Amino acid sequence: MCDHITEKDYGHKPVLLHECLDALAIRPDGVYVDGTLGRAGHSLEIVRRLTAGGRLIGIDRDQTAIDAARERLASYLDRVTLVHSNFDRIGDILADLHIPGVDGMLFDLGVSSPQLDDAARGFSYMHDAPLDMRMSQQGPTAADLVNTLDREELTRILRDYGEERFARRIASRIVERRADKPIETTLELVDIIKSAMPAAALREKQHPAKRSFQAIRIAVNDELGAVEQMMRTAPDKLKIGGRLCVISFHSLEDRIVKTSIAARENGCTCPREAPICVCGFVKTLKSVHRKPVLPS
Repeated sequence: MCDHITEKDYGHKPVLLHECLDALAIRPDGVYVDGTLGRAGHSLEIVRRLTAGGRLIGIDRDQTAIDAARERLASYLDRVTLVHSNFDRIGDILADLHIPGVDGMLFDLGVSSPQLDDAARGFSYMHDAPLDMRMSQQGPTAADLVNTLDREELTRILRDYGEERFARRIASRIVERRADKPIETTLELVDIIKSAMPAAALREKQHPAKRSFQAIRIAVNDELGAVEQMMRTAPDKLKIGGRLCVISFHSLEDRIVKTSIAARENGCTCPREAPICVCGFVKTLKSVHRKPVLPS
């Protein structure tokens, strides 16, 4: 979390809700962005703190989320703008809305609980469904990737995005199985993953397919590319003193966020002994919390 310096019961409790509200330091007449709308849990509490002069921009790439949020935020739609898009387009979205700067932004990264709960979307390794995993219902599916990428690329995705230590074995088994027939469902893929892992790994507490499903989902939705683009553009759309809050769930996202903040906060490349900065660095972010804020 950093500071810029130049009713319905939906059965889902937003993560770090109060911590995010505190960190955003919401002004009643301010303009705020929820870049990962989901089921509007964070958005609802933000907009409740706004007066008629305030505004909330809610963004999600999943049309189902937009529809659900419109219902949940029905009492506040006079101060809400919903945008069906990906948060990596934050700069273009605000330009289209003729908003030069905002007072705060919140990004809750990764897949949302409702997407996992809807078995038909193919995100879950616990239910049988078409192998899809797309957040936006556009572009190649998980089945497309699993059935077309070569062994080396599958290995890279499983290793880099899922930190799966048996990535090469799983990729090889996928290539072997798809030679007989295409891999079409989630449980087909789960069986293939299990068959490639040693018995000791199958006895571990974590589901054997968890890391592989995470990796494939990240690849299908280009999640890390979206985070990188967002972190390049979002800070420049904050007003002076505006707050940026990012919730990350694994080390890959976390690394991108922390590196991006550090580059804007401590990016001077001049030698320590230099009396003045001559590299041209301009500090544009200041960390509010030096250590990550963890859920209670």
